Amino acid sequence: MLVDSPPEQRAETAPAPPTRRAVRVLGLFVSVVLLLLVALASIAIGAKSLPLGDVWHGLFHDTGTYADIVVDDRISRTVLGLLAGAALGLSGAVLQALTRNPLADPGLLGINAGASAAVVTAITYFGVTSLSGYVWFAFAGAAVVGALVWFLGGSRGATPVRLALAGTAISAALYGYLQAVMIMDDAALSKMRFWTVGSLASATGSTITQVAPFLAVGTVVSLLLARPLNAVAMGDDTARALGANLNRTRALAMLSATVLCGAATAACGPIVFVGLMVPHVVRSFTGPDLRWILPYATILSPALLLGADVFGRLIARPAELQVGIVTAVLGGPVFIFLVRRRRTAQL
Repeated sequence: MLVDSPPEQRAETAPAPPTRRAVRVLGLFVSVVLLLLVALASIAIGAKSLPLGDVWHGLFHDTGTYADIVVDDRISRTVLGLLAGAALGLSGAVLQALTRNPLADPGLLGINAGASAAVVTAITYFGVTSLSGYVWFAFAGAAVVGALVWFLGGSRGATPVRLALAGTAISAALYGYLQAVMIMDDAALSKMRFWTVGSLASATGSTITQVAPFLAVGTVVSLLLARPLNAVAMGDDTARALGANLNRTRALAMLSATVLCGAATAACGPIVFVGLMVPHVVRSFTGPDLRWILPYATILSPALLLGADVFGRLIARPAELQVGIVTAVLGGPVFIFLVRRRRTAQL
């Protein structure tokens, strides 16, 4: 005859459920695997079909064949996509925490447009043609627009709606300026028509080495701000009670977002919605803790960017669709969905 064990014994022998921390760590591991698979797909798949054997040979040998050259170009493109995607995702997550606005994004707040307008001005009117020259213009444009949006949004009394409206208005004006410059200057149009829609196609080893130091600094600063930004997200009074330096945290957050967005825009052109979509997806299973959101965004944002780039190469073979167009097409419906969900939640 079977005797039922007491509840206390059953509780002791039952397997313990996985902790939330263990689930998050497992999710990070899965995210890294996903990123590696997408990066391999970015090298192996392109507008030009190559046998897998040629791709493998090109990865580990350099004999100067056509396949090796194509693989080398794709490696540069993939590495730039990894760096730029991480930069855009991190800057979006930082700006969302800083403004307490889950719809904030470097593109929506006009930072991308500011960097783009400054680079176009440098190319057209100052004859700057190298990345090392116009990356500084990108930083300056991103910083000026970021400060202007913050001021127009009400500075310390800024609300999410006012920041979004200010960013949208400034972005519209700057993109109108970009179009006017390209229409009036045929040479500028030929130089910038691919850059202004956002693309990884022009990636080179030189491009990567020039922007990598800026992206590294911005990434380190952003990750170190996770704990202070957690305090800021609770409100100014609570943050002060927890010992957070609000002015320093805000200044460093804006600086890191500007450096990340400016360098990524200088290298690839303006790519929107990556910084909006990924933090939202991440927040749904990590919660609001930025100590987890920022690492996840660093890993999953380049996965999204490279995946969109591969899709753009496949859908328009033998030509390709620029990654900035693909992310815009994907991000528009996502943004509408997020706005409607927030409105429903408020009702």
